Amino acid sequence: MAAPEPAIEVEGLWKRYYAGPRGRSLKTAAVTRLLRRSHPEELPWALQDVSFTADPGAAVAVIGPNGSGKTTLLGLLSRVFEPTRGKVVARGRVCVLLEAAVAFHPDLTGVENTILQGMVLGMTRREALSRLDAIIAFAEASDYIEAPVRTLSLGQRARLGFAVASHLSPDVLLIDEVLAIVDQEFHYACYDRIAEMRREGCAVVFVSHVLEQVQELCPRAIWLDRGRIVLDAPTNEVIPRYEAHSAEHHRSA
Repeated sequence: MAAPEPAIEVEGLWKRYYAGPRGRSLKTAAVTRLLRRSHPEELPWALQDVSFTADPGAAVAVIGPNGSGKTTLLGLLSRVFEPTRGKVVARGRVCVLLEAAVAFHPDLTGVENTILQGMVLGMTRREALSRLDAIIAFAEASDYIEAPVRTLSLGQRARLGFAVASHLSPDVLLIDEVLAIVDQEFHYACYDRIAEMRREGCAVVFVSHVLEQVQELCPRAIWLDRGRIVLDAPTNEVIPRYEAHSAEHHRSA
């Protein structure tokens, strides 16, 4: 029997942003090049030659200092950004938790956002609604599920965001820091739900500065710095080296 395809496949990935509008006239672009002899709108590479794969059911942490390319990588995996060059594939349904929402519309209620997220993932309205009771129970959201999301506290949005993303049967779940703002009791509920999703074949990519959470959730970690992979290895090998490097950098700063 052939091995299953990776849930995530990244090969020779490069990403660069631009400081100014890309749609300028040819005349403006030509004058700028003549005067400055460069591409002034080009910023440093956000990602440089990044390659890795993750199988269904894997849990991979991405760690590194601010500006190392972590959120850019999630943006590429979620198809929000296009790579400058290279290959990036996340197969199947992809759910994203960035900060305290899953692309929530602030003026829609929790129910309406659940339906919207389900339909974005290819579900019918009925299929999305069929998950609603489980979402409400998990987030303990019965008191606010009918309220506009903008009226919810940060913690309530985080709870609801995680509940929605984790109950719409994603094949890939991308999490960026959101677990740092929920209470300790809900942490454990999230850990249990992530373990259950992994058993069902969902691949998880977890970006966080909270290394204790990284150790709890992910047996594998990728350390990024200045857009490049420094180390891709078991978490219990990556974190001590990352902490030692960070301490040394702090002493020499």
